[in-house]
Amino acid sequence: MRVLIAYISVVSVMFLASCKREEKETPKKVIYEEVKSTAVKEEKKVDTSSIKIADLPILMDGTKYLIHPVGDVRVYDDYSRVYGSSKTNQVSYAISNYNRFELTGYFENLKFQHIDSTAIHSLTDTKMQIQTVTYLNTIAEKFKKHVLVYTLVDHDTNKDGKIDQNDIKSLYLSNIDGTQFTKVSEDYNELIDWNIIEPQKRLYLRSIEDINKNGAFDKKDKVHYHFVDLLADEWKAEEYMPI
Repeated sequence: MRVLIAYISVVSVMFLASCKREEKETPKKVIYEEVKSTAVKEEKKVDTSSIKIADLPILMDGTKYLIHPVGDVRVYDDYSRVYGSSKTNQVSYAISNYNRFELTGYFENLKFQHIDSTAIHSLTDTKMQIQTVTYLNTIAEKFKKHVLVYTLVDHDTNKDGKIDQNDIKSLYLSNIDGTQFTKVSEDYNELIDWNIIEPQKRLYLRSIEDINKNGAFDKKDKVHYHFVDLLADEWKAEEYMPI
């Protein structure tokens, strides 16, 4: 009997150890301290080159400013990976998609141009990855305030040397001509979602803070709630407590 109990105990320990190894870590979006490693990881070398291009301009309904999305097209020598959907000679030259009041994609800047002018100016001189741009057409119709809402990445929060969708997503606002480009979410808070309440002229947003500093966003972290008065001279997020 003692031998049988000992055998069962050993098997149980081995089973638990096996389960622990099979657990997958939550991907980290924040690295707080640089970790040095002497290990060298071998990677397949792929000859790549990038070409900076702009998509053809778009004009959102009810506005007077052309928007030129700007980004990089990356070309791989084995043609196994390309970005976008419009391909010529195995290379994509599309960096964005447009659907009436929303522009989506992965681009690094926007250029703005009044329809009656040849002058073009940039949204920002800071390196970032812009993912969505939404025109608040109902706010413009009712209150004559022309606002763009951006979801984007503005920092390499996971310290992998790239600014991309694996980093923390933030929320920004600007006027329709790209001026008053303003961050309204908190630094190092991951944007969850946002919406507009028209009677209040407000934008509401939720974000999550990594309060336990484990580099990932999970159920142990804290959700923050903010709103922004869209008609204010200066946009500023104010926190509220619904729970």
